[in-house]
Amino acid sequence: MGRFVFKVPDVGEGTTEVEIVKWRVGVGDAVREDQPLVDLMTDKATVEVASPISGQIVTRYGAEGDKANVGSDLLVFEIASGEAAPTPSAPSAEPAAPPPAEPESRPAAGLARGKVLAAPAVRARAAALGVDLGSVRGTGPGGRVVHADLDALLRGGKAFVAAPDGVEEVKIFGLRRRIAQRMQESKRRIPHFTYIEEVDVTELETLRRELNASPDGRPRLTPLAFVIRAVALSLSDHAGVNAHFDDERDVVRRFRAFHPGVAAQTDDGLMVPVIRDADRLDLWRLAGEIARLSAAARAGKATPQELTGSTLTITSLGVLGGIASTPIINPPEVAIVGVGRIGPRAIVRDGAVVVREMMNLSSSFDHRIVDGYAAAIFIQAVKERLEAPATLIAAPKV
Repeated sequence: MGRFVFKVPDVGEGTTEVEIVKWRVGVGDAVREDQPLVDLMTDKATVEVASPISGQIVTRYGAEGDKANVGSDLLVFEIASGEAAPTPSAPSAEPAAPPPAEPESRPAAGLARGKVLAAPAVRARAAALGVDLGSVRGTGPGGRVVHADLDALLRGGKAFVAAPDGVEEVKIFGLRRRIAQRMQESKRRIPHFTYIEEVDVTELETLRRELNASPDGRPRLTPLAFVIRAVALSLSDHAGVNAHFDDERDVVRRFRAFHPGVAAQTDDGLMVPVIRDADRLDLWRLAGEIARLSAAARAGKATPQELTGSTLTITSLGVLGGIASTPIINPPEVAIVGVGRIGPRAIVRDGAVVVREMMNLSSSFDHRIVDGYAAAIFIQAVKERLEAPATLIAAPKV
């Protein structure tokens, strides 16, 4: 028998640090080659890492939510003496010396923490479970972590610790932590200007129902496809909102191509897959891409390339869209268009009260780059196209 140390792999994009999002194996598990081991998150996406070798897991470093440096120890395998270890050229695994006799006393790779009080048996049990003792509230003398604390953690079924008076302390990590960090950074650095306009989509909804009733096998059109098409057409005269702002270099990068990020809610939180060259797609191809990318995001199958490179974000909660919102800009973008729900409202037309299908656009702009007037006329241009939906059917210029 021999030992093989599997290190945190280089997952590309110049990443030097990753976050452990989900362990798929535990200490004692027999693992086959190419079996999923762990999900690691970078700044760009979550990557599923497979085993380079068959063997039994004897040590696991780090708990879910911990960060680890690329190249640091991640797992230790026990392998048969005749088992061929991966070659040193493989970036995801390198042979290393056997681990210490008591690996549970060794802190997770790449982590720095104070001394946690716990008996050796508790430490061994925590290591086998993959639990970071630093995240557990000890109830023993002097804050010592005892077996009862691990039992309470296991009963919860998730990474949380029990607090006094029935309060649950939920550890935020993975995508949820990344979202929190990005939203905080966006609000801290970007002065948001939000502009809200109502749009009469009665004709749009009538046209959409007629087009969807045609049994031609094309993708079903959603209101979001019309919105993206209207934004794409409006950018020809308002290129300043299809841009990135590098506020460290004081440089604005304006894009000819339109790559909208379409916010999609998943079980793991909000993800923003990107439709490439949306300005070159007609309504049906847009609808197809929206459906494909949203399904990939919800299934956790979206690739890093499909989750990066957006030039402007469009966010919609569908029937839960509400009357108005204050969407937060996705930096380094300078604009985000929020789509409200569609519903009947009583409005005044030619001195008479009539019922129309209405929808609000709630959009935010980086006020350092986009003036209020420029933001308003851009949204007015989008509104005009949505209220004359026949103009959105024509094939885009290529």
